[in-house]
Amino acid sequence: MTWAVSLPSLVNIGLEKSSVVHKSSLDIESAKLKRDEVEASKLGSVDLVASYTRFNLPRTLAPLTPSTMRDPIAAASVATTQNLFGTGVTYSVPLFTGFAQTADIEMTALSRQIAQSKSVLSKEQLVYNIRSLYLTILATQEMHQAQKSYVKRLKVLNDLIATEVRLGKKAQIDLLKAQSDYQANLSYLEIIQSNIIIAKASLATLVGIKEIDRLKAISVVVKNPNQNIERLLRDASQLHKIDISQLNLKKADKSIKKSGASKLPQVSLSSYYGHNYGPNDSSNVNSGDWEDERNWQIGLNAKWNLFDFGKSDATIQEAKIAKMKSKIDYEQTLLDLRKSLVEGSEKLKQSYTTYQSSILQLDLAKESENIESVRYQNDVSTLNDLLYAKSKTNLATAKLIESKYNYQKGKYYMDYLLERGAK
Repeated sequence: MTWAVSLPSLVNIGLEKSSVVHKSSLDIESAKLKRDEVEASKLGSVDLVASYTRFNLPRTLAPLTPSTMRDPIAAASVATTQNLFGTGVTYSVPLFTGFAQTADIEMTALSRQIAQSKSVLSKEQLVYNIRSLYLTILATQEMHQAQKSYVKRLKVLNDLIATEVRLGKKAQIDLLKAQSDYQANLSYLEIIQSNIIIAKASLATLVGIKEIDRLKAISVVVKNPNQNIERLLRDASQLHKIDISQLNLKKADKSIKKSGASKLPQVSLSSYYGHNYGPNDSSNVNSGDWEDERNWQIGLNAKWNLFDFGKSDATIQEAKIAKMKSKIDYEQTLLDLRKSLVEGSEKLKQSYTTYQSSILQLDLAKESENIESVRYQNDVSTLNDLLYAKSKTNLATAKLIESKYNYQKGKYYMDYLLERGAK
């Protein structure tokens, strides 16, 4: 016997196994690594270097000083070569970049926060999709049971009419009509069952498991909704979707700061320690002997761009335009949230109204069906009238089931908008 799985269990499994959640976690890790990369760039880099150069004329392994060149004996002993090899270590570090590095670090920190907020939104979207599909399956299963019961009633009617046809009380055409209606609804029953199988497969894929067998029913309590949109909007400043827009606006500010760095001086430090190697050339007294010289150097480099034909100005202006776009996106996000909350609230009210109306319609349809059944047995009405009344009852039942679960979907949608579904 297989155990039925509950909605909270599927949500927990989805948050653990879904590829959507794993991808958002990787985005957070990627943003963290990017920040580490920018932080590390402040410390510079140490590199191992090697080189080989072939010269047309001999050259010394190390630079000559004037005192060496004035002394013929000392100069004759200086190693010279046409095949120069060099190995060493360099260290370079930026000392001042016009605050570009600082802006970069701040931007990567904001990017990480954005990735974290997007991860929360991805989870909220996943939870809502799981809940919505779960409710769709439950609704379809209830409709399947209702359709199954309806088919059984049609089968009883078919048997009754067949008996009365044999007794000569009903015409053969009534039996044909009843059988046709029965077959059509039997076929629809199979379609509903197929839809359940497809929906379960979709839910399993969404959650990140192979298959789902049975689902636990949930209790749906339909109450008159009372949503205060203005109060909900006042609380919306804490939502991650709003936070992302605000962070993008801050990030645009940092981008302007980074763009302006090109107008300030750039200062860096570079150093080198290594050895030059090579065989003495034929003109040297030690021709053919390999020798080496130690070399080291350290220096400061400064650069200040005075004129770049408007390139820096264009970059800064581009960053300012990006900030304006971010501000527009932020304002649009607030408007979209208001629209979504209003839409969600009104649809919730519509579902409640539809549910209440469906209850009344079902009661009236059942009463009409009972009356038409009596009228048909007394030959006061036709079989078409009775089948139509039965179909109205079946339709009202399906509408009641649909409206009940649509109401619950509406509640879950409001949870999704307010980011409280995954909590």
